[in-house]
Amino acid sequence: MEKEVVVSGIRPTGFLHLGNYFGAMRNYVRMQNDEKFNCYFFVANWHSLTTHPDTRELQSSVHRVIAENIACGLDPDKVALYIQSDVPEIAELYLYLNMLAYKGELEKTPTFKDKVRLQPDNVNAGLLTYPVLMAADILIHRAVKVPVGKDQEQHLEIARNYADRFNHRYGEVLPAPYAFNYGGELVKIMSLDGNGKMSKSENQMNTLYLADDADLIRKKIMKAKTDQGPAEPNSVKPDYIENLFTLMRLVSTEDTVAKFEADFNASSAGNVVIRYGDMKKQLAEDMAAFMKPISEKAADIQNNKELLNRIIRQGADKARASASATLKLIRSAIGMDYS
Repeated sequence: MEKEVVVSGIRPTGFLHLGNYFGAMRNYVRMQNDEKFNCYFFVANWHSLTTHPDTRELQSSVHRVIAENIACGLDPDKVALYIQSDVPEIAELYLYLNMLAYKGELEKTPTFKDKVRLQPDNVNAGLLTYPVLMAADILIHRAVKVPVGKDQEQHLEIARNYADRFNHRYGEVLPAPYAFNYGGELVKIMSLDGNGKMSKSENQMNTLYLADDADLIRKKIMKAKTDQGPAEPNSVKPDYIENLFTLMRLVSTEDTVAKFEADFNASSAGNVVIRYGDMKKQLAEDMAAFMKPISEKAADIQNNKELLNRIIRQGADKARASASATLKLIRSAIGMDYS
């Protein structure tokens, strides 16, 4: 049976955090161990240039992302784990797809409007054509499944549109990619202050990064937003309280979670049984224990330059083999093969 191709990438802008782990990386590891899939995971360093033109820390950020992916369970022998810029075939497909992209539709992309608002002095062409490069990342491997969140589904729809346009103009070459996860609700990890999601580069004291040490984890969790407690028994939890319970369910024992759930449900105004301070102390210890092996393994890989370089070369070779095969089909379909 021919395996289905899975592609996903992450920008090296900031540190990977707990939301990345539970929202994406756990699924990546599951996919790599699923015999149905052939997985390509990459670090999107070209994409980072659209918003982070200062590249002085880019190399260390790329290396850290690769190391953290492996520390979270990705096996470079089972997947193609590579750096985007090590696969020049992506840039050539990006060029061809730009001929199928139209200025008006790109300007209407919500992420483009958001970025223009956030960086009005750096509205570059790469920012406008970000969805085209994203489409090239996916289509270069002829991927059919892309594990993305809701915020990226429009980009995936754009990628399907480009595949359809290419096939209509030049013949059936590119399969249509679709969003994929294993079913059920993806785990959503909120910021510790209750305002939105955890972020790779913003709101740092309210985000738990995979590289955080135990003391910093404790400090952040102890400052997490709480309140006076429920006004009546079996109350609906506010989002920021539910988030603490979500985190606890991910890293603590069932007995621990059940104890604090019972305390919350038994609480009311004038009889607050739950002690949020005790809950946060327990959560901090359990979280520190959970994250320690990830941060230690990532640091070991980053410090082993020979291993890191071998992994990067191995990933590039795998990705280029796939990309070259696709590009051969692309050139033939367009009529760009002159030899």
